[in-house]
Amino acid sequence: MIDLTVDPTTLESVAAHTRGRQVRIPTFAQMRDPALIPSDVRQGLAKIGLWDLHPLNLFRITWHNQPVARGGGFGGVNYVEWPPELTGTEARIISLVGKWFPTGAHKVGAAFGCLVPRLVTGQFDPGSQKAVWPSTGNYCRGGAYDSNLLGCESIAILPEGMSRERFEWLQTVAGEIIKTPGSESNVKEIFDKCNELAASGEDLVIFNQFDEFGNYLWHVSVTGPAVEEALAEVMGERDRFRGFSVTTGSAGTIAAGDYLKQRFPGSVIAGGEAIQCPTMLLNGFGEHRIEGIGDKHIPWVHNVKNTDFAIGLDDEAAMSLTRLFNEAAGQDYLVSRGVDPDVIESLPLLGISGAANLLSAIKLARYYEMTGRDIVVTIATDSMDMYRSRLHELSEDRGTFTTHDAVAAFHQHLLGASTEHVHELGYYDRKRIHNLKYYTWVEQQGKTYEEIQAQWYDDDYWTGIRALADPIDRLIEEFNSLTGLG
Repeated sequence: MIDLTVDPTTLESVAAHTRGRQVRIPTFAQMRDPALIPSDVRQGLAKIGLWDLHPLNLFRITWHNQPVARGGGFGGVNYVEWPPELTGTEARIISLVGKWFPTGAHKVGAAFGCLVPRLVTGQFDPGSQKAVWPSTGNYCRGGAYDSNLLGCESIAILPEGMSRERFEWLQTVAGEIIKTPGSESNVKEIFDKCNELAASGEDLVIFNQFDEFGNYLWHVSVTGPAVEEALAEVMGERDRFRGFSVTTGSAGTIAAGDYLKQRFPGSVIAGGEAIQCPTMLLNGFGEHRIEGIGDKHIPWVHNVKNTDFAIGLDDEAAMSLTRLFNEAAGQDYLVSRGVDPDVIESLPLLGISGAANLLSAIKLARYYEMTGRDIVVTIATDSMDMYRSRLHELSEDRGTFTTHDAVAAFHQHLLGASTEHVHELGYYDRKRIHNLKYYTWVEQQGKTYEEIQAQWYDDDYWTGIRALADPIDRLIEEFNSLTGLG
């Protein structure tokens, strides 16, 4: 769970450090509804770039940022609706857009969700302790960014095989970067490095997105309501929200589905993974190329009992769609197929995992034979800003992307997307997946048998986490008053 025990002695030191940095902390309520953000903060943001290392940018951890690189205010939720000419299905498929967060990815919100409970209770002192951010890319970027704004030393841990852009950006923000062996699926090596650091005697705090419930809480409290807002804009009187479909990495984003199921009874939650690493589908393992997902284990923060589908995605499909959406020959072919040029301009909002998420939504729509009345929502975690080097690598490996390649990618991976590897989860399918947590978390990482059982059998376990947003907001308000910046 999330410990909200206040350490009053340390809290004074934390408040003094934060006051010196002129850091005011936003509440979950303000991230949901930026209309609650104070006017002086809004005025200050008018002069600040979206990625600038400025404390006021903590208030831009929201889905409501104006989609501009500098000086933007707040508006509606950023999303794109993908037309049938692109998806090949009548269902209405919508992606919330992560590019318009600081760092260009919504994972900065998950990092905030993990950091803020310890900060405002005095359990973490940014003036004297280092913050450790283990991830496969975007989360440690978000954590390093948040740490920098707090004037805190940070350590970013990520696999050496992640995209070049991640490392280049981290070098400008993080205090230290540790590259662990492997790539996307090699999270055990990240955990081993965290355990090594914890045993080193160095004064640090590890913010592990895979077991920190602040990750779950941020998405269920902020991303879920943002999806609901987008739905309110697009749904007609006879339309139906049918499901939330996202790939799982740390299993934070999928928590938004828990909120949506409460608001839209009958909707479903689908978790996607690469068929090259079919952990949910087959208790399997392997390497794949969809950066940010599928890590050979079930995260501690995944509410598996509430997950209705496991959807397998070929990483070749994600890579081919990435080329189709971003290479000139691919975009030209899509225009010839009737895709509106405005939609073409939006395609680079999808990074590699965003393309995989779109494909998961298409497969879910095909499974249910959805019509134009049905809506599926997914997430564009980040944009192609983090993957231009991958396009270059693919060109070097495979040659120029031609019209012939575009035809093949479009017909095979979009029009040809089928219900293969789409598995509707029964009670014992879900329990089988949940039980995989035992081997990672109880045997290896010190979680208790009692808690893994509570996650499955205690009906108040997950709702109890969701109920913590308001108490944390009260602590944030008290903390801002203590710093004199509230």
